Amino acid sequence: MEVRVKVNGVDRSAVAEPRRTLSDFLRHDLELTGTHVGCEHGACGACTVIVDGEPVRSCLMLAVQASGSEITTIEGLMGADGSLHPVQEAFRDAHGFQCGFCTPGFLMTTVSFLDENPSPSDEEIREAISGNICRCTGYGSIVAGVQLAVERRKEVGA
Repeated sequence: MEVRVKVNGVDRSAVAEPRRTLSDFLRHDLELTGTHVGCEHGACGACTVIVDGEPVRSCLMLAVQASGSEITTIEGLMGADGSLHPVQEAFRDAHGFQCGFCTPGFLMTTVSFLDENPSPSDEEIREAISGNICRCTGYGSIVAGVQLAVERRKEVGA
């Protein structure tokens, strides 16, 4: 089946088997490999992308279900000039990652969360990222990255 989506602001289409997951469609058919696939059961959050404004585990959604949708992947966070998104900068500055495998999922979850709740408490931050798993590090530096992103958004009035 032909799947038509707008990914990171660009209209894209490709033919996909009806059973193809959105994560595989993005990675293999559209060659957007920043979306990582960890557990393939929706438990780890590494494959999180934003579909029509909502964070989605792309391993649990079929590509055909996303047809007609607007999708933002980790590649879509960077600026037109190649600059990092403010949340990416905050994670980098707070050392909010170690191996980096889980990072795209955490970033996409955080961007979506902060769009909904720009002034979260520490408890709300921890709850928001609780569906994402990091195997390498404690979550302290990840929470610090989200907190830094919140502070910086307030500084620029976002």
